[in-house]
Amino acid sequence: MPIIRTPEERFTNLADFPFPPHYVEMDGMRIHCIDEGKSEEIILCLHGEPTWSYLYRKMIPIFTKAGYRVIAPDFIGFGRSDKFTTLEEYTFPMFKKMLIKFIEVLDLNQITIVVQDWGGLIGLNVVGELPDRFARLIIMNTGLPSGRSVNDAFLSWRDSVKSTPDLPIGQVIQMATVKEAAPEIIAAYEAPFPDSSYKAGARAWPLLVPIHPEDPVAAEMLQARENLKEWEKPVLVMFSDKDPITRGGDKFFRNLIPSAKDQPEIVIKEAGHFLQEDKGEEIAQHIIEFISRTPL
Repeated sequence: MPIIRTPEERFTNLADFPFPPHYVEMDGMRIHCIDEGKSEEIILCLHGEPTWSYLYRKMIPIFTKAGYRVIAPDFIGFGRSDKFTTLEEYTFPMFKKMLIKFIEVLDLNQITIVVQDWGGLIGLNVVGELPDRFARLIIMNTGLPSGRSVNDAFLSWRDSVKSTPDLPIGQVIQMATVKEAAPEIIAAYEAPFPDSSYKAGARAWPLLVPIHPEDPVAAEMLQARENLKEWEKPVLVMFSDKDPITRGGDKFFRNLIPSAKDQPEIVIKEAGHFLQEDKGEEIAQHIIEFISRTPL
């Protein structure tokens, strides 16, 4: 189980990223998170594939200015967190266990969780495991795939990842956003991955998505669906209009979760899969308004 750590100098002077690192030691692994602001109410922001907490840099100052504590961890294999070097080490139970333990070690409560992409597959499963710790859900450009209906755009992406050991991180980011990202922004997304040996986690996530009903992760996704059918706390669903991978997922979640119907149907216009990169400030404002109208 070789573990590697991206050199710290890779993270110096990143564009638009003034946040000091915070680390949590768990099971011999070092997990990084951004931890800004002071409040009993916490906004927990989970990234997806192949991004890291840098994805939330536009939103964090807006949240802290509004009086909230914001925590944005890097999953194992991403960002400043430690990384395995082999695909086999990256399993859904490992990621789920990591997030549960992270929440328990920091003793986080009254959590408003913000999920997107793989942050949703993991985070919405953990919500079902620790329901009392969560106050609100914010669901963006993600899904709970069971392998029964697979998006062609996703299958093409999965095949590309499977055949590309040295995944071009910056190119992936740019292809999945509407705005043209400046070179220094692309460099920041690539910072955690000095070479292909650091990219096993980024390659593993697409390959873990169930594409057949008998795939191991499919049962976890179905259980998360069942848990969310009973969810009564506030839920805000916001998807973008230009994401071919998750298109239609907003309707799925609004139909699945009873309390999602209590909130406005918000579509983030002119935004791609990584809607936080395209429209982070706008999304943060929607979230602040959602929290304000759903007091604890």
